[in-house]
Amino acid sequence: MIRPPLPADEAARQATLDAYRILDTPREAAYDDLVEIAAAICDVPIAVITLVDRDRQWFKAARGLDAIETAREVAFCAHAILDPDHTTVVTDARQDARFSANPLVVGDPNVRFYAGAPLRASDGQPLGTFCVVDDRPRELAPAQRSALEALSRQATRLMELHRVSHELRLQLEERSWYEQQLLHYQQELEHQNADLAEQSMTDPLTGLANRRAFSRTLDLAIEHAHAMGTPLSVAIVDIDHFKSINDLHGHAEGDRVLQMLGAMLLSTETARGRVARFGGEEFVRLLPGCTLSEAARECEFLREAVAALPTGLPVTISIGVAALESHEDASSLLARADQALYRAKGEGRDRVCTLP
Repeated sequence: MIRPPLPADEAARQATLDAYRILDTPREAAYDDLVEIAAAICDVPIAVITLVDRDRQWFKAARGLDAIETAREVAFCAHAILDPDHTTVVTDARQDARFSANPLVVGDPNVRFYAGAPLRASDGQPLGTFCVVDDRPRELAPAQRSALEALSRQATRLMELHRVSHELRLQLEERSWYEQQLLHYQQELEHQNADLAEQSMTDPLTGLANRRAFSRTLDLAIEHAHAMGTPLSVAIVDIDHFKSINDLHGHAEGDRVLQMLGAMLLSTETARGRVARFGGEEFVRLLPGCTLSEAARECEFLREAVAALPTGLPVTISIGVAALESHEDASSLLARADQALYRAKGEGRDRVCTLP
């Protein structure tokens, strides 16, 4: 293990951190929400907002960890702040000389993957990082890196608001300036939170809605269909033999196929949220106003179009379709569509099967 050296301007950095008066403050929902979003977007079990103090690394918010701090000498973030202009990514800590013997790697929580976006103060000094951690080696997708960096900036704005609020409380005689500054930061935070909420509802690879977002859209569509007595169908789409694509051609090629299929699905819908990546190589499409036969016909068009895609590979899809029944909920409807998909696979794939 290589202990992290101190930054050349450590005294100035520590003075900046102290000025924020954030160390050892209570947990706050605003920060907790950010680590939950980071864990969801980056698909990791651990996400932490850390501040690197004189001899420790303290956690302002943590998801997936019970500890509130660690020694600075074992902190990955103490290395990350040495390069405050870039996000530090460690794909496999056991293969990195800096961390291979680190107690956080060889013992609990068994860190293998780490990505830390520095928290930059208004004067440019790194205060700590917004980091995500996994217990398996992996990469960070470009969209996930961008989201993590956006979250890091958002956490820094929250700390800046905390610092400004403290200073403003000392200047109550300038009340109008105080209120103006708070309003400015509040509006900026609301704008950033809206952007982050959008990212948490989007699949970073394909740009489609994710499962969470689709679930909300489906619940509303079912409620409307029951109230109005109109038909509603759901189709689950699965790429045939997708594992073979990854095994034979690599994950980058598999990602390209997922993106092409996502783009084709998106082109079939003008209403946002009606198509989504459901997980892995599965996609889902909502077909409001379509009876089972109409939905099956639409899906046949999609199946034929995918087979004609210029992917350079023999890509086909299997589709399971189910139509909403009286008093049925989302869970039951999706389960029946999944059964239809299972039948399509069992009958040889590259086909559309339905369940009434």
